[in-house]
Amino acid sequence: MVTVADRPRLDALPPERGARLRAFLFRHRLFVAALALAFLLRVVTMLGYGPALWFNDSYEYVSGAVNPSRPSALRPNGYSFLLLLLRPLHSFALVAFVQHLMGLGIAVLIYTLLRGRFGLPGWGATLAALPVLFDTYQIQLEHLIMSDVMFMLLVVGVITLVLWHRRMSWRLGAVIGLMLALTALTRSIGLPILALVVVYLLVKRTAWKTIAAMITACALPVVGYMAWFASAHGNFAMTNSDGAILYMRTSLFADCTKMKVDPREELELALLCISAPPSERHFSGQKYLWWAQNGQRFHAFGVGSTFTPEMNKTAGTFAQRAILSQPLDYLGIVAGDFFRAFHWGRPRFPDVQTYVQYEFPLTTKVLPAWSSYQGNTDTDARKYDPGLRVAQLQGKQRVIGTDLHAPWADFLQGYQRVVRLPGIVLGALLLVGLAGVAARWRALGGAVLLPWLAAFGLILAPAATAEFDYRYLLPAVPLACLAAAISLRHGFSRPVAAVPAAVTPGDVTSGDVVPGDTPTGTTAIGPAAPPAVADGSVATAPGAPDPVTPDSTSSAPVTPSSGVTPSSGTASAPTTGSAG
Repeated sequence: MVTVADRPRLDALPPERGARLRAFLFRHRLFVAALALAFLLRVVTMLGYGPALWFNDSYEYVSGAVNPSRPSALRPNGYSFLLLLLRPLHSFALVAFVQHLMGLGIAVLIYTLLRGRFGLPGWGATLAALPVLFDTYQIQLEHLIMSDVMFMLLVVGVITLVLWHRRMSWRLGAVIGLMLALTALTRSIGLPILALVVVYLLVKRTAWKTIAAMITACALPVVGYMAWFASAHGNFAMTNSDGAILYMRTSLFADCTKMKVDPREELELALLCISAPPSERHFSGQKYLWWAQNGQRFHAFGVGSTFTPEMNKTAGTFAQRAILSQPLDYLGIVAGDFFRAFHWGRPRFPDVQTYVQYEFPLTTKVLPAWSSYQGNTDTDARKYDPGLRVAQLQGKQRVIGTDLHAPWADFLQGYQRVVRLPGIVLGALLLVGLAGVAARWRALGGAVLLPWLAAFGLILAPAATAEFDYRYLLPAVPLACLAAAISLRHGFSRPVAAVPAAVTPGDVTSGDVVPGDTPTGTTAIGPAAPPAVADGSVATAPGAPDPVTPDSTSSAPVTPSSGVTPSSGTASAPTTGSAG
């Protein structure tokens, strides 16, 4: 008799792999469920608003992808490079889908870092990822043709790599440096994050080769970009807008009388003086940079003179003079914008037109026909995605950037009114993180320090150099969640007893402890092994007899008569490191 074996199915997992997958999904079931629900919300977003949402800055990014031969004078082209990479597929819907995956990827990084590196239980790590997964404004930002989600992913990725590895090789340092370069090329504030990471690694006594490799790997792409920028605009820089934006920051209080600007000797500075007294100026500095209205002086040198190297330098000099001449006024306006981030509500700021661009729209979005480099904003968008719908409106052919589709759009509009992270909650997370830094003062803040400083800096930097904007808060949220979760991790789970492995002195670069390396007096978390208890005795597994240690006041050795047998106790191991 001849038997024929069944042909193996190519789409079936081997039994052992299937069992491992089921065990993995069950072990992380809370996060998997939350991730699946968050993915469905993003699918609903794509069904309700196709192909994507638009902000005023979106058109400059698209122009950079359509005309990649020239860097933007306003902002770095890192996000335009991403659009250029996806351009062969000619779909803004694909761009939005990739950005939604980035948002989910940020949540995965948070969960993985907290579970794998700091030993939080599944529910605790999932809780820290919820704002990224479900906050309406996070989802809306992912659907915008904007650089912010890419920037968020890079920043969280850098901090994850730094905190995950207790020992960093120079190769890993180079990888982190390249990621920091991409961060800086996506948003200019990425360079201060490099300085923050370098200082953190110096404090943690990381090998100099690692730090040198990181700085070099970051510097090479950035310097190359600046050389490209110089070839197009004539100055070795990343943008021609930093001085102009700082001018916007000071425009609400700058008083040329207090600044002692002499119009006969400093005509260029005098032309930027705003005639209205500070008490009568608009509440937003946007008017004095972007709006062509009475009292707006930034365009005093004529059309085409804005965002040139000369104008940027003059505006920057004016702003620096204002800050040095009126430091208290400057600090007051920075403090006002900084604390504006922590309101329970969501006041309309800096103006209604900007505010509504962070809301899911109620009507179809018609793209403006503004002038752009070698074209117009609407024609640039159609060059990138020829599938954009064209409609006859008021006797003109107009490009439709966003179409609404019921009932999905209706659901999202209602969802946005209910589900969001209030600013006061973000403030509470920062306070918890700050308490964690203070509790670890002997370790200079431990692993809490890096994400907390990054979150704090991402909120403070716009208030100090530009102006408050709601989208500037969102990159700080995952970092604030990380800092708060690491600070509270000892309260998330019960101790599990076992003997830790010894740690080589000087081996910890993150400044905090990982499961199995918990120092004396702390409690290990999750599946990892806990340490000997603070008095030098040995923790035991649940149900095992308590070990007996010598009396602290006696030098007599323990004898068998003391009730300790080789099977009833465990040997103690030394613990090292500092309290997390």
